[in-house]
Amino acid sequence: MKNIAALQKVVTTALPDIEPTAAELDAIDVEMPLILAEVELLDAQIITLDRAPNELDTRRIRRARRKVLAARRALANRAGSPEAA
Repeated sequence: MKNIAALQKVVTTALPDIEPTAAELDAIDVEMPLILAEVELLDAQIITLDRAPNELDTRRIRRARRKVLAARRALANRAGSPEAA
């Protein structure tokens, strides 16, 4: 039986510390309301994939879209505020 070995040098070196930095964690915390709103919208849309949406589904999707828009607006307003800089 032959041994199989790579004939090329290792392409990737050992990765340094791959934990997120404090700044990256802060950015995630700032965007978390938008992330959660988008997940809620996606959940509402997934429910209607295998059936025709009823009135409750339609309201749920509409409510989730409004939450996404509100979260995007809040994030955009925060990014434009002087405290964010």
